[in-house]
Amino acid sequence: MIATQTKNNLKEPRITLVGAGPGDAELITIKGIKALQTADVVLYDALVNEELLSFAPEHATKIYVGKRSGDHSFSQENINKLMIDYALNYGHVVRLKGGDPFVFGRGYEELDHAADYSIPAQVIPGISSSIGVPGLQNIPVTHRGLSESFWVVTGTTSDGKVSADLYQAARTKATVVVLMGIHKLAAITDIFKAEGKNRLPVAVIQSGSTADEKVAIGVVDTIVEVVKEKGISSPALIVFGEVVSLHPLFQPIREFYDIVAQE
Repeated sequence: MIATQTKNNLKEPRITLVGAGPGDAELITIKGIKALQTADVVLYDALVNEELLSFAPEHATKIYVGKRSGDHSFSQENINKLMIDYALNYGHVVRLKGGDPFVFGRGYEELDHAADYSIPAQVIPGISSSIGVPGLQNIPVTHRGLSESFWVVTGTTSDGKVSADLYQAARTKATVVVLMGIHKLAAITDIFKAEGKNRLPVAVIQSGSTADEKVAIGVVDTIVEVVKEKGISSPALIVFGEVVSLHPLFQPIREFYDIVAQE
């Protein structure tokens, strides 16, 4: 195993991928905090709450390597290179990633890259926004009598198109959670309309679990307008499914459609 000399202490290179959770700093795991407390370097993403950096030692190097929609100044290739370079020269690198590293976090690519250099690496899971953010709004992704399963789908693929999986998901009775899809909301709702699901409940949640959280509740036919009225933008996730009807804000919508049905 390669070792380096840093501050007169022998440092063995190692990497820990840590899921930081959906945004609220308190939603990281205890094991994730323990990893941060032993970090020599922290490479952290855009959606990571910077309060978590306070758990790292004062001497630790903290480097922002975030990628946001429309801003890819740090490519995955560059991040992989930094991760390896810092591990070899400083020791323990904590790769702090929003949500869970393996849910659209490209965590396995980083794990695989570490293996190419024979650097030991481990994964500490995090609460995925796909489950945690709806849950914080009292929207279960499964509920007896309403949904027996759920899909987690990316809204936009690497080539900028709507995921083909959404066409399959829209045909099911499952809850469908769409990540990174807010900029394609109109196109995504069209997929559900094509399946005759115009009145399917929908929730759009921006910056879930944080002080900047915004929520829009509607149905497939109306959600684009509601999102515009609420001024909701990225980062946001979308939840399609009957489980959204359990949200308190859906009750007036239900009553409206009940009245329309009686007329």
